[in-house]
Amino acid sequence: MNWLDEVKWDAQGLVPVIAQERSSGDVLMFAWMNREALAKTAELGRAVYFSRSRNRLWFKGEESGHVQLVHEMRLDCDNDVVLLKITQEGHDPGIACHTGRHSCFYSVLKDGVWTPVDPVLKDPESIYR
Repeated sequence: MNWLDEVKWDAQGLVPVIAQERSSGDVLMFAWMNREALAKTAELGRAVYFSRSRNRLWFKGEESGHVQLVHEMRLDCDNDVVLLKITQEGHDPGIACHTGRHSCFYSVLKDGVWTPVDPVLKDPESIYR
């Protein structure tokens, strides 16, 4: 059996993926992969996602230069979520979010309001031209 066959793909042929920074343990982002993206990620050792908005493969960092090097790929106990242990490249500290922040999970619920608590490390206008 091919290792890709063990993944439980949803009705659209996708699986949710969590990118976690290997050095800090920070959860940087959530995305989707199709079979081709997961295979490419394993082959290249860098994160390749499936962009639902563009309906195509998305090589993380293709526009921003913020590439994710993949050290380890894990599958959860139900075989329906992938965890990537990554190093975020392209900026120090690493930027994973299109808002110019380290992590996409930068807002905290405080008194019933989602409040950004992590700084913008680089202006997104200078990242995406």
